[in-house]
Amino acid sequence: METIDGRFLHEHPSTHNSQRSLQHERHIYMQPWAHSIQAIAFDMDGLMVNTEELYTIVGHTILQRRDRKFTTDLKDRMTGLPGPVAWQLMIDLEQLSDTIDELELESKQIFAELLPQRLAPMPGLFELLDLLDARELPRCVATSSTRPFADQVLQQIGALDRVDFVVTAADVARGKPWPDIYLSAAERMGTQPANMLVLEDSHHGSQAGLAAGTCTVAVPGEHSLHHDFSGVYARAASLHDPLIASLLPPP
Repeated sequence: METIDGRFLHEHPSTHNSQRSLQHERHIYMQPWAHSIQAIAFDMDGLMVNTEELYTIVGHTILQRRDRKFTTDLKDRMTGLPGPVAWQLMIDLEQLSDTIDELELESKQIFAELLPQRLAPMPGLFELLDLLDARELPRCVATSSTRPFADQVLQQIGALDRVDFVVTAADVARGKPWPDIYLSAAERMGTQPANMLVLEDSHHGSQAGLAAGTCTVAVPGEHSLHHDFSGVYARAASLHDPLIASLLPPP
């Protein structure tokens, strides 16, 4: 089942017991920090491209049509989650009569109007990709979106052929904030999670990176400056931030 960006529904650790389980997995996968980055995994939405900005427009439009407001609190709760989980949150919190499928269809129609004109890479993306080329470092995208949407977005901004592969929500059993997607990314790039740099813009995404035992760096955008990034290795101002380059091995 897809949403505006084609994200798939996965189990989300929303209960107290599930949160304890997630913390237990983080303990299992945490490794002593080796200070040796061998690969890098990018989140996509809000980190590589400005799609979180577009999602905000979609959320406002949907709720305005129902005489409701898309609050910062609701957006924060939805950001970084698999799409149907996020839509169910909206339905529950706003007491909507719509189904997930109905919201997905409506959101896709709005999003289709925005994507051709409003999609843009985040500042510093291509400079960082150039640096990774120079250092000959493996890199991938780890996204909650479906492969068709991720391929479309990355192709449109000219970044699809700049990454080794894309791992999506459909490729793992559980979506973010569970660690599965970053554990899969590390395995496919032939490195240990502790030797992989993860760049994330959201609380839920950074929790996935931390739970996998990676070197997780938060790169919040305007939409997530106020998110809780407790536990991350560092917080970068943007993809331009010299901090990121300082974590990479020398040429």
